[in-house]
Amino acid sequence: MSELNFRDVPESDVDRALELWWLVFHDRPDEKEKRAYHRAMVLRCDRVGAYDGDALVGFLVAHRFTLSVPGGELPCPGLTFVSVAPTHRRRGVLSGMIAEVFRRCAEHGRPIAALWATEAAIYGRFGFGPGTYGTTVEINSTRPLALRVEPDPRPLRLIDPADAPAELGPFYEATRARRAGRIARDAERWRAEWLPETDEDDEELGPPRIVGLGATNEPLAGYAVYRTRREDDPAKPGTVQVAELVADTPAGEAALWNYLAGIDLTGTVRAWGLAPDDPLLLFATDRDQVRAVAEFPALWIRLVDVGAALTARSWAAEAFLVLEVRDERIAANAGRFRLDATEHGCTYEPTTAAPDLVFDVRDLAACYLGGTEVRRLVLAGLVTEHTPGAAAALDAALRTEQLPHTVDEF
Repeated sequence: MSELNFRDVPESDVDRALELWWLVFHDRPDEKEKRAYHRAMVLRCDRVGAYDGDALVGFLVAHRFTLSVPGGELPCPGLTFVSVAPTHRRRGVLSGMIAEVFRRCAEHGRPIAALWATEAAIYGRFGFGPGTYGTTVEINSTRPLALRVEPDPRPLRLIDPADAPAELGPFYEATRARRAGRIARDAERWRAEWLPETDEDDEELGPPRIVGLGATNEPLAGYAVYRTRREDDPAKPGTVQVAELVADTPAGEAALWNYLAGIDLTGTVRAWGLAPDDPLLLFATDRDQVRAVAEFPALWIRLVDVGAALTARSWAAEAFLVLEVRDERIAANAGRFRLDATEHGCTYEPTTAAPDLVFDVRDLAACYLGGTEVRRLVLAGLVTEHTPGAAAALDAALRTEQLPHTVDEF
């Protein structure tokens, strides 16, 4: 068995890498546009390959993202296109590529990494934990949407998708400070990833539409990005598929939901991946009309440098605790550390003192953005609490006003 080598994938090997990815995911798009789209995306990313001699047998890419964390933001590689040749399964290909990503993170000062898990069972063993959750909501819009708050009376206007980076970009960036887990979007990401003419996952959906709240000469107060689908049977109403809805106030959100539920010739509004604490789930009058039909782990987080990640975020309350962290992949993270956190910041230093809490690094990652309570993990038997009240103290310190959330799948 020859030795595997993990290194950059040069541009000359990108077509080979894409063929491997399509092979693994049982796809090979015929459309030139789709192939060109994948190639352009990969070329914008950092690339890691596993080579067996000259053969490329593993591949992944890392988007160069910036992610909002409580009180700030951090550089965060976003891993995707992860693929291993079927001839080389269980030979350390994925482990080697992930280790190379972690090595590069340490080299370039990137304390966290993230991904969306195609197979959730795989990534926990590499130290990733679910940092955000999404809730799929369906609205029966065959009758007027009943809401307990009065919709914002300001006018609504349709926005040309070509103008999205300029019109929506500043408003979206402002919202990133309110919720952790959100990825910064440049103009290219808006155009290529958010607003392509055809939805890659559902080609029956129509082109992207954007509705904004507020007159043209007023500051934007909210927006919704959506697509519609007609049914083949004219007797059946169509569907409104909501990609993103953001507003400054609950009344603004109500105005946008009211608009979406009132689109002619449709009978269902479907929103994939809302935040579990989205106001719609509280201000809907009839929860039989507005139903949460699924909840799922969304963005998975890896604390590559636990100390740097913890000291980079803000803290809602004081916590003076000794944490014992287990990390089988990154030795520098493992051990006992004293966390002294206040509203002014924190320190995180090695110690020999007895631990108050014992964590696996994946569970600490799940709590990092504020989306999972430590107490829940203690009750599940995943975190050990040696000092009564330690979990509650850490929860109070990690608390955020809104749950972390993102719909930026990659």
